[in-house]
This record gives sequence, C-alpha cells and structure tokens, in this order.
Amino acid sequence: MPPPVRLPRYRTGNADLDEKIVELIDAAGADHDRDQLFEIIATAVRLAGDDADRLDLKITNAALKEMRAAFRRFAPYRAIPKVTMFGSARTHPDDPLYVQARGMAAELAARGWMVVTGAGPGIMAAGMEGAGRDMSFGVTIRLPFENEPNPVIAGDPKLVSMKYFFTRKLMLIKESRAFLCLPGGFGTLDEAFELLTLVQTGKSTPAPIVMLDVPNGTYWAHWKTFVCDELIERGLIAATDVDLFLVTDDVQHACDEIVGFYSNYDSMRYVGSSLVLRLHRAPDAEAIAMLNRDFADISHSEGFEVIAPLPEEIEDDDQLDLARVAFRFNRNHFARLRALIDALNRLP
Repeated sequence: MPPPVRLPRYRTGNADLDEKIVELIDAAGADHDRDQLFEIIATAVRLAGDDADRLDLKITNAALKEMRAAFRRFAPYRAIPKVTMFGSARTHPDDPLYVQARGMAAELAARGWMVVTGAGPGIMAAGMEGAGRDMSFGVTIRLPFENEPNPVIAGDPKLVSMKYFFTRKLMLIKESRAFLCLPGGFGTLDEAFELLTLVQTGKSTPAPIVMLDVPNGTYWAHWKTFVCDELIERGLIAATDVDLFLVTDDVQHACDEIVGFYSNYDSMRYVGSSLVLRLHRAPDAEAIAMLNRDFADISHSEGFEVIAPLPEEIEDDDQLDLARVAFRFNRNHFARLRALIDALNRLP
C-alpha cells in the first residue's frame, strides 16, 4: 500500500474533490512526494473553477508537459556534472570564437563534464562538437528560423525541444553546476544577466560563471567595464557582485575555475535557520577562526562551526558521507557567500 497523503494546506476547497485526487494518486501508484503531486493536480482543478482564459490554460498545459519531458530526459544523467554553454547561433565554424568554444567543451568533457547547449548552430554546435555526442545534452527552442537541432545532437535521446524560452532557460540553468558564456546577441546577454540575477539573489545556488572570449577579445572586457562604470558606480549593484563571475580569454583558466569550484565545496542546504555547506575536507580550528574573522559580515553572532549531518539530512539520506560547516547566513550578500566557498576551496 502506498503511504497516505498528508493533505497540504493548498487544496481544491472541496473535500470530495480532494478525496478523489488522493484516489487518483493511489491509482497512479505514486509512492513518494505524494503531497507535491496532490498540489499539482489541485492546481489544475482550481484552474477549472477559475474560468481561466484558454490561452492561459494552453500556456500552463504546454509548460507542464515540456518540463515533464525535460525532467525525464535529464533524470538518467543527474549524477554527471554538467556545464551549460551560452553563445551566438550566428558564429561561423571558421571564427576563432568557434574554435575556442569547441576546445573548451573538449577540455571539460575530458574532465568528465557533460556540455549542455541550446542545440542550435554556432557556439551551440561548437560546444557539442568539442564534447562529442555522448557528452552532449541539447535543449532546443522551436523558432521559425532555427527549427532544426545541429547534426551532433539530432536524433539523440538527450535532446529535448521546447516551445517557450522561460521553460527552456529553466532547464538550461536547473540541471547544470557551472555556466560558460561566450559572445553573443540579445539572447546570450539575456541568459547571462538572468543567470547572474538568480545567483545574486539566492534564487539559484552558487555556481562558477565564466565569460570566455578569444585571446585579446574585447566583448566581455567591454561588458565588464560597463558593469563596473555604470552599475557599480551608480550603486545599482554591490562592488562585490563582480565576484560572481570570471572574465577570461584562457581555456585552461576557465576550466580550472569550473572544476576548482568543486575541489572542496560540494553542495549546500538550508535547514531551519542554518545554512549547511557540504565539503570534501572539513576545516580545522584555525580555518574556522579565519572564517569567523573574514566572513563575520554574512554570519549571525553564533559564527561558523563544523557539524555532523542534521536530522533532516539523515531523514533524506542527503550526502551523509561529507563534512559540514554550518552558520546562520543573512541571506543577503550572495557574492560574499561565493567568496566564502572560494576560501573553503583553498583549504589545504
């Protein structure tokens, strides 16, 4: 028998309908996360009672189906680290930037990383050529002028096609542990700024973000000048926010930035009022003293401490073999959190 559904606060408003949803979940054979499935179905039922516009329903329907399809495609590869590569679809194979992107993808694939792109031409094709078909994942967008995936990924089961940019961007960001931005147009800049916004505001977990150009290229150098001269000088972002990304024209430096981010740091989780950072090497007393001195601005008075897995983590069997550092993060200065992770990665 599947476990009973503990009805969440979010329901249909009709007890009989709620009971039928539980019966439906039972009939589907769902044996975990039943509360989440209940709320998904309850939302559909409530839409039926909202007299929602047909276009609203079509958007909801398409988005849910697309996300479900994408989740299924990515699920078998969740254990493999992935880097999402953004860049122009208009970059030609004879462009030095194309060669740079291909070489970067090949280097990351050699280190065990899958490369995720939008599956189109240009930089997207270069990334997949470098990584190879087996180490490539594609999330394409259906456009009237870009309606075919590149030959590297065409016909591969690791390819998902999406109608909406917002669902596509969700999958390009959700599934990856690192991000590589090469010069591109409006779409590339949109993706880069949205990615930075998500990390800056804590809506996405910290991750390495690399802006890669060709040697002596000016695209990202000029972009960073704009960020510093206009955004920082006007007080629109904090000066420390530039720590959220790296601008480089060196493939080896870019690869080291991505791989090195996980040299000690593995992942994080909020448990109650504590932020738990999971590590491969626990800091000693001297390192904890350094953290309490150098990062007191983002921690409440209790400071940093090495801890054992918390009961909530044990219940979820969540990375129990890793060391842990916990503190009460102010949930405000996420660029400083990135600097903290860098400091933990530098521990001997």
